[in-house]
Amino acid sequence: MESSCPSTPRWNLDRPFLTGRFHQEIKGTSRLAADAKGFPSDSFSSGLENPIGCYDAAVQELIVIDDLLFALVGIEGRYISIKRVHGKADVVSFQVDASMDLALQELAKRIFPLCESFLLIDQFVESRSQFKNGLVNHAFAAALRAFLLDYQAMVAQLEHQFRLRRLSIQGLWFYCQPMMGSMQALSTVIRKVSANNYAGSTVLNLLQSQAKAMAGDGAVRSLLEKMTHSASNAYLSILERWIYEGVIDDPYGEFFIAENKSLQKESLTQDYDAKYWRQRYSLKKDIPSFLANISSTILTTGKYLNVMRECGYNVQVPVSENSKLMTFGSNHQYLECVKAAYEFASGELLSLIKEKYDLIGKLRSIKHYLLLDQGDFLVHFMDIAREELLKRHDEISVEKLQSLLDLALRTTAAAADPCHEDLTCCVERSSVLKGLSRLKDLDIKNVSHSNDLEEPISITGLETFSLSYKIQWPLSIVISRKALTKYQLIFRFLFHCKHVERQLCGAWQMHQGVRALNYRGTAVSRSSLLCRSMLRFINSLLHYLTFEVLEPNWHVMHGRLQTAKSIDEVIQHHDFFLNKCLKECVLLLPELIKKVEKLKSLCLQYAAATQWLISSSIDITKLDEQSDGCVGSEKSKQWKAKNPSKAQKVMTRNSAVTESIIKFEREFNGELQSLRPILSSSSQAEPYLTHLAKWLLGVGHDQ
Repeated sequence: MESSCPSTPRWNLDRPFLTGRFHQEIKGTSRLAADAKGFPSDSFSSGLENPIGCYDAAVQELIVIDDLLFALVGIEGRYISIKRVHGKADVVSFQVDASMDLALQELAKRIFPLCESFLLIDQFVESRSQFKNGLVNHAFAAALRAFLLDYQAMVAQLEHQFRLRRLSIQGLWFYCQPMMGSMQALSTVIRKVSANNYAGSTVLNLLQSQAKAMAGDGAVRSLLEKMTHSASNAYLSILERWIYEGVIDDPYGEFFIAENKSLQKESLTQDYDAKYWRQRYSLKKDIPSFLANISSTILTTGKYLNVMRECGYNVQVPVSENSKLMTFGSNHQYLECVKAAYEFASGELLSLIKEKYDLIGKLRSIKHYLLLDQGDFLVHFMDIAREELLKRHDEISVEKLQSLLDLALRTTAAAADPCHEDLTCCVERSSVLKGLSRLKDLDIKNVSHSNDLEEPISITGLETFSLSYKIQWPLSIVISRKALTKYQLIFRFLFHCKHVERQLCGAWQMHQGVRALNYRGTAVSRSSLLCRSMLRFINSLLHYLTFEVLEPNWHVMHGRLQTAKSIDEVIQHHDFFLNKCLKECVLLLPELIKKVEKLKSLCLQYAAATQWLISSSIDITKLDEQSDGCVGSEKSKQWKAKNPSKAQKVMTRNSAVTESIIKFEREFNGELQSLRPILSSSSQAEPYLTHLAKWLLGVGHDQ
């Protein structure tokens, strides 16, 4: 995430006397002044005309100590100079006059690393204090500045001893030893930070890893841990606001949680692939190592607090002095603080959604309507909307269907449900099979290789009608557009099965109405057996869907929702319920669902032909009665001889009716039996198919 930060004033760079860099700049300025006045620049290169080798060893030692005290705070001496590499500000080296005593040169060179470390740290403090480097670098630089004050106090004490003539060069080397390791360790960290332009959590991780690497040196490790604590204070203040208020106060983009403001909560009810809940707030790659194991908990805590803020509740985690995150260490108190904040935020949000927004009641209402738990309103609706539903899907008036749905809801037991006003109707543009192909988050077997997903030439409202539900925030987190789409696919499958059942019931009633007639010589009895087999098939399918799949899975989900500890668990249980229902309703098996759709199509064709079959059978019975009215076979033959057209008509119609019934019977039984190998081959991997086979494959054996 890009962050906008104030720019460092230009005068802070153009006017070196406002910073500590002028100590190194003044020597070069003096040389330029000397050249302008005509003096030889060599006279300023060492500060004296004579080389140091002209003096006795004792005098040289005093001069070298004086120069070293200057070098320890980054200032060139008379015989010790600073050499910089052009273009590399962090690469400096100290050099001594070549005429200096060799023993003094060796001792001076041992102290030079400390001088170089001071220059590097001092330059880092100045450069990293700029706004663009972030709060962690600011805090780290402040801690280094405090450390350099102690270092400079040490140099001042050494200078005081030197003025009292109590300091030799060996003593200087001895007194610098405790600071040497610390300065070199810090300079190692600083070089890595500068070379890679580290900021935020990467600086903290580097400090921590360096502290662990210095386990053998207790003083250096303690110093690096102190630096880590100081640098992390600013970072932990950002973390505090997130887990206690749900606010990302991160002006320089250092926090390990990113916010995508382009994702809005409204997308949950509009977009099937809405990424709001998963990607509105997300983890970055650079996470502090001490927070890596609880990063997901931290992310979730702030997300929960944000949901409540979006609902208009300014919820803030109660904070005490013991829950401040201003430091971390071996006691892991910060872990307890994060855990307590998570439990509070999770409990508050879950209570809000369950109690104030009545999540369970809303899910139960959806179950009543979209999973057909309450069927009285559906029966009434299918009766009054039959004419509209028989139209092509592009000719249906959704407004008329909505008014009929409202009428059905008001005149049935559904009127007692306070949520029934949230129910709306819609007409899809594709069949159930085509709609299933859009469920990219589910494993639909062979869907990409199936050619059976082609749309029918003409589909009516009975295949495309669906119900929808108005879901408000924050319930849309659980009942999102994706979840509603899955509910609708199950509803459309159940709704069409109910339609097939109603048509077959009408056919069965017609058969029952002609039971008193003489069946001799007609195919009515055979047709009656076929109708009963089809009814058994569709009733068995509906029984399996309702009592073997939807009801048991609903009760399992309901129990899990009662014991859920967080909204993420609620989402997980709800999604698992929907996916399991889709799977066990065979909607994720295109080969199997195609067979079921074919069987339902045969049932509808037969139900539509029943009136013709029954009326034809009645006509045949009447003609037979006329022929049988002539007693004796001779008279019957005489009647047929006198009425050849009527006799031929009886035989032709009887043959046509019988052939039609046999054809329906053969196709139905053939499709039904073709389910056996499909169910048998898949039942080992999918045990629920064994239950389906038990209900479906027994159909037709009673014929």
